[in-house]
Amino acid sequence: MLRTTLNEAMKEALRQKDQRALSTVRLIIAALKDRDIAARGKGQPDGIDDDEILSMLQAMVKQRRESITLYEQGGRLELAQQEQEEIQVIERFLPAQMGEADTEAAVLAVMSELGAQGLKDMGRVMATLKERFAGSMDFARAGAVAKARLSS
Repeated sequence: MLRTTLNEAMKEALRQKDQRALSTVRLIIAALKDRDIAARGKGQPDGIDDDEILSMLQAMVKQRRESITLYEQGGRLELAQQEQEEIQVIERFLPAQMGEADTEAAVLAVMSELGAQGLKDMGRVMATLKERFAGSMDFARAGAVAKARLSS
């Protein structure tokens, strides 16, 4: 489903002559093809599924946010602006992100469900969260919440 959406978005960007959207969607499709090729080598002939695509998109957003910080520190505001525009294009394909309160509630629910007691359970909690909330949760924020709750 996401593959179709990406291809339609590329066609629309071509029609609208939106160069930023076009180049960003092309980057996404290229990364997707790379991951598909790697998946075929691991015995997945159809390539990666939608959950893995969402994870890839989140990683792309995270990478751009880190780049923005570095560009701003280096005084390259035009490059930081370009990265921000790319984030806006990528986020079109991600489901709405959970807010801070929703993230905390989900972390607490998973922790109680799994009976997580200490930091040794952190891996199980994060794995369950990634399985259930792929694409809609900021896992850096969720990890911080889980660590704070599990270490207290």
